[in-house]
Amino acid sequence: MKIMVFGATGNTGRRVLAQGVNRGHEMTAFVRNPEKLYEQQGERIAGQVRVIAKDIMDPESVYEALSQQDAAILAAGYASQGEEFVRIVDNIVSQCENNTRFSGRVWVMGGAGLLDIPYTGLIGNRLPGFPPMYQTHDRNLERLRQTKLDWSVMCPGTMVESADVPSSVRLHVSTDILPVPVPETIKDFSEAEVAGHLFSRLKELDVAYEDVANCMLDHLELAGPFKGKRVGLAYRSELPVS
Repeated sequence: MKIMVFGATGNTGRRVLAQGVNRGHEMTAFVRNPEKLYEQQGERIAGQVRVIAKDIMDPESVYEALSQQDAAILAAGYASQGEEFVRIVDNIVSQCENNTRFSGRVWVMGGAGLLDIPYTGLIGNRLPGFPPMYQTHDRNLERLRQTKLDWSVMCPGTMVESADVPSSVRLHVSTDILPVPVPETIKDFSEAEVAGHLFSRLKELDVAYEDVANCMLDHLELAGPFKGKRVGLAYRSELPVS
């Protein structure tokens, strides 16, 4: 499969790139700094990657890069960039829509604050105390909901090194809702109390970069189970729900 990775030298993108090569995919990296990619990946991986070093905000460059690709993984930008992050995602999504030589499978990085909180009708990003910058993810999600592309949003919590994950845990994947158990009594909480409950359990949402990358690479087929979905990841925990 031919896969385009935007932001291929970031913490997530570089793992997607390396794992894609190891799986035998034809990987293309859209980056600002090719030298950084070679330093990160080494000759074995970098030598098997097509590298495009152009301006991610230039519609023509992005359009051309997407030609004849089977999937695009958007790991570029971050929430604290604010409007710039929204423009990056909008430009790439727009070129995916415009380019008839692109098949339309798109993964976009979001965050756990985009996921529904069971029994409440709420999402984390709208709760008191959640940093307003994460609402850029909300805007990117709304942009995706306007398109006919085959898209998914990856919504991890804090991403960590794989060495920090206990070997005994098992990855749990959810669609649209938080991937950790929540007590039904939360429906009686105020929004501030819901926020406090979630803040107390944020550690349960830690997930390794490699597992985030693997999940996206495992689901690149068109019309798959995650089409039009927000995807949450967490490790099965023995912590009691209270």
